[in-house]
Amino acid sequence: MITTPYGQVSTENYQRAEKIKLLICDVDGVFSDGRIYLGNQGEELKAFHTKDGFGIKAILNIGISVAIITGRQSNIVENRMKALGVPYIFQGQEDKLTVYQSLLTTLNLTPQQVGYIGDDMVDLPVIRDCGLGIAVRDAHPQVLQGADLITHINGGFGAVREVCDLFLQCADKLDITQGKSE
Repeated sequence: MITTPYGQVSTENYQRAEKIKLLICDVDGVFSDGRIYLGNQGEELKAFHTKDGFGIKAILNIGISVAIITGRQSNIVENRMKALGVPYIFQGQEDKLTVYQSLLTTLNLTPQQVGYIGDDMVDLPVIRDCGLGIAVRDAHPQVLQGADLITHINGGFGAVREVCDLFLQCADKLDITQGKSE
């Protein structure tokens, strides 16, 4: 077992994390708590945690790329991910496995070089295929069973940061202090 700031990670999962070159994230239930706020005028609101934003910027700075694959379409997500510098944003995607496979080809990566974090059944095919399949702590029970790693933090409350910090620890960059808060 390897000690991280969030708790223990198995040696096997730590070794898997060391190989990651691309982190793919779901959005609702991962970057957000899964709730969607709808206003009287039809506006949609989501809350994003600044800790997750800092983590994404930090792993981008050490050469780990980031992609978003989400089933919903939202200008809020587009704007947030662009602000963080996320280069690959795929919205309105119910078949996440096909997008994942396309990213493997485009970026010339093997499944072992990809980590995926999700929370619901639509994420499970990619979680099972990639090198490090991650479920947020409050994910659907079947997703929890299918994941290699389960975060100690719920989705929307810093779970993405927890995963980013694991990658930073693997790269011996966890103590980095440069960067801007998000």
